[in-house]
Amino acid sequence: MEILACRRPVLVSILKNRKLIKRCNTYSHIQQRSMSNIMLRRMDRNPLFKINNPQLSRHFAIMRVLNSVLKLRYLVIGSAVGGGVSVSKKYQEWKDSLPDLSWLEDIFPNNDVANTIQTSLKSIMDTVQNIDFAKIVEDISPIVTKAATPNSKDYKQKLEISQQELIEIQLRYQKELEKLEKENKELRKILLLAKNHKMNMRKVKKSLIDMYSELLDELNDYDSNYQTQDHLPRVIVIGDQSSGKTSVLEMIAQARIFPRGAGEMMTRAPVKVTLSEGPYHVAQFKDSAREFDLTKESELAELRKEVEVRMKNTVSRGNSVSNEVISMTVRGPGLQRMVLVDLPGIISSVTQGMAPDTRECIRQMSTAYMSNPNAIILCIQDGSVDAERSNVTDLVSQIDPHGRRTILVLTKVDLAEKNMANADRVNKILSGSLFPMKALGYFAVITGKGSQNDSIESIKEYEEKFFRSSKLFRDSIGISSQLTTRNLSMAVSDCFWKMVRETVEQQADSFKATRYNLETEWKNNFPRYLELDRDELFEKARGEVLNEVVNLSLVSVKDWEEKLNAELWNGISHYIIENVYLPAGYSVNQTNSTASFNTMVDIKLKQWAEEQLPRKSINIGWVVLKDMFKTMFEENQNQKLQASDEILENLKTAVIDEALTRHSWEEKALEMLRVIQLNTLEDRCIKDKHNWDQAAQFLTSTLEHNLKVTDSSLKEMVGPSNYEKWFYWQSSTAEQTKRNNIKYELENLLHSNPNHSNLLSKDEQITISNNLKQKNGTPYELDDIWQTWYLVYRRHYFKIALENAQNIKKQFYHYQESNGLQNEYYDIEMFWRITRMIKVTANVLRQQITNRELRRLHKELKEVLDEYSQNNEIKCKLLTGRRVTLVEELNKVKQIQEKLEDFIQALNKEK
Repeated sequence: MEILACRRPVLVSILKNRKLIKRCNTYSHIQQRSMSNIMLRRMDRNPLFKINNPQLSRHFAIMRVLNSVLKLRYLVIGSAVGGGVSVSKKYQEWKDSLPDLSWLEDIFPNNDVANTIQTSLKSIMDTVQNIDFAKIVEDISPIVTKAATPNSKDYKQKLEISQQELIEIQLRYQKELEKLEKENKELRKILLLAKNHKMNMRKVKKSLIDMYSELLDELNDYDSNYQTQDHLPRVIVIGDQSSGKTSVLEMIAQARIFPRGAGEMMTRAPVKVTLSEGPYHVAQFKDSAREFDLTKESELAELRKEVEVRMKNTVSRGNSVSNEVISMTVRGPGLQRMVLVDLPGIISSVTQGMAPDTRECIRQMSTAYMSNPNAIILCIQDGSVDAERSNVTDLVSQIDPHGRRTILVLTKVDLAEKNMANADRVNKILSGSLFPMKALGYFAVITGKGSQNDSIESIKEYEEKFFRSSKLFRDSIGISSQLTTRNLSMAVSDCFWKMVRETVEQQADSFKATRYNLETEWKNNFPRYLELDRDELFEKARGEVLNEVVNLSLVSVKDWEEKLNAELWNGISHYIIENVYLPAGYSVNQTNSTASFNTMVDIKLKQWAEEQLPRKSINIGWVVLKDMFKTMFEENQNQKLQASDEILENLKTAVIDEALTRHSWEEKALEMLRVIQLNTLEDRCIKDKHNWDQAAQFLTSTLEHNLKVTDSSLKEMVGPSNYEKWFYWQSSTAEQTKRNNIKYELENLLHSNPNHSNLLSKDEQITISNNLKQKNGTPYELDDIWQTWYLVYRRHYFKIALENAQNIKKQFYHYQESNGLQNEYYDIEMFWRITRMIKVTANVLRQQITNRELRRLHKELKEVLDEYSQNNEIKCKLLTGRRVTLVEELNKVKQIQEKLEDFIQALNKEK
């Protein structure tokens, strides 16, 4: 049953070879049907031959092959007029064009069938080879010579009859060929869908054009300082605006894939269309996975809309055309394999709404594509207008003056025949005698019936009908192969693959030379480094950055808490001294009651802990985390300086800074910290001597620091001392002398009353002002007295507090015996509460950092790295230099070279 199911694809696959069909039918009357052929067709339609009769089916398949091959008798008889030598040559060409039947073994599991067919074919070929063509010619020549003698009285009449018969033969040949092509297209689809059979030859043909298209995309993106240019062939479709060039491409692709416009420019960017063979008629963009079904009008409309949108997106603001290439692939059964590039149409003038340089941009773009010495120029000429109005032919003649790679296509021939008074102009164009432009071939096609909604099938039928009935076709028998888009596509495909085979190896050699140059440059300039491109360097930096977070988690608890303790006190010390300690201490001097100190401290600390302290602590913890991270990163870099890769530093720094900027402390930690701090500040009892000593030391160091700062500020205000004036040759300004005089009077006041409050009474201010005026003869402003008093009294208070703190250091046991009921220890109790709050806060922040924040920071670093990895602009900015660009260029050349070699191998395999 399997043999029966496969018999039709096998036999027609043999006949589908176009060279065999063309050469056989050129010399034969294909319309004549033999009796054996009729019998075979009847047997084929008879269901009795399709059921449980494998032996009969096997003989039936062999008979079909023999019947097809026996058509060689037409070759023998029809070629006799041409002479034995010509027939022998044609026979040899036909023999060489016979297909390789080795692939039948993949279809027929039984090898006997394939062997039988090959044996039969060999027998037939041997029989034909033994025919004496010379003798046949010798017997027929006198008859033919007599019939063709001009002196014969029936010569003219017979000549006319012969011409009519020849036209009829050509028309029948065209119909039969179209029928076979259509049947062959359906069979190709069936064979391509038969996944159970290993059609090796078909797979190569299907994938070869895709390999070539991908290679062209790679070369299109390639740019090199070594001037290695892309010289691989493409079919460049170029023509005047509205000449029908896009319609020609659509007829070749057999689908309306481009947006239509009524006289306006629709093609605004180059469109690369790769035609390949496939079981379904579909289209797909290079950067998209979606396939558009070209048999459905709805999806065709979506495809045209997508092409239009992509064209608009490629055109930047202020321009009308773009050089950015839109790549798509069109697959379908029976499509000729090739790569075409549709360019914007050549225009004569710029209309309203276009950029002023549009005309020149289009010409430059067209010239650039045609300048490729191996590009096939498909020059589209509107046949319905005067040839003298063409712009494109002059441009093409300049690029390809000898016409070695140009094919001229005359469109709208139906309108030309209808409108032109002299129809011979079309014949002159097709013969190459009208235009001074030279070309490889000249073709006439019809790509429309006048409506944008006409289907491809209806246009093809209209085109075939026109050329069958056209006066042009009747009067010009020799140009039949130059008519219809089918003949055009076959000719362009043959020319395309011929040029590909001739040039691809040269292109591969040029890239080998470029690769050698790049590798030599790398060895000379960067011998100690691996060849890592930008993406590989980025991944290397990713690992090093993430390792920094791991290293941060190895920081000891002691280091964290010491850093947090120091930063917490630095962050809150100003508020503690200025807003809590000094106001409470000044109140003791004013009221002579130490109870007021504790009351004020309790109120201020509680209010501060409820409103500002938690948020301030979290901010400090965040600063510590950031500083520790950066410090450790810098230290590690210094330690690894010899082994580190300096090209990664900018990237790693940028990633870390971005992650730290995005990072924010977990909000739920705020409320928990507030409760802990409030509870800690409420306990003022010092339970052991160790804590007492810590609090006393903290109090003493704080007072000493503030006293030193106050002394420095006061000295700056009053100027150098007498000692400094004498021994260091320093002098005071008038303002400093004035402040020094005020300081002297204020110090006398404090000396007379050491327990003076922090405020000066009105009488004291007047007294000091009068004393200064009497001594110096100039009045003093009260503001100057107040400013000097602030520092003088502040220093006086810190000195007294420091003396008390030093005395309190040794009084823990006295404090313990009194159970903390004596109020003279109020300042050390306050600093004990602050010390304990800082310690507890540092512990909580450290736990939050190590347990939560490092993990969140690690996640944010990953997010930043992922974002940067997708942003080529950022990677190019942060990873730059010749070392990077050289590797990327070298990798690109290697990739292109490998694809070239793979393509050459596949091309040779198909050949």
